[in-house]
Amino acid sequence: MRGNFGAVALILVGALALAINLEVIEVDIARLLRIWWPALLIVLGVGAFLAPGTDEGRKKPD
Repeated sequence: MRGNFGAVALILVGALALAINLEVIEVDIARLLRIWWPALLIVLGVGAFLAPGTDEGRKKPD
């Protein structure tokens, strides 16, 4: 699933960049980043928390 997420993210970013270059949509990326950068931190934190294999250090010894 992790590989699929990366592929989908690249497709979405590419499609957004193409739409901006073709002037299909008008987006001020700098303004969006200034406003929504804390949401990026939250998404990264949740992703790290839910990532598989992150609880290996908490396994009980046999």
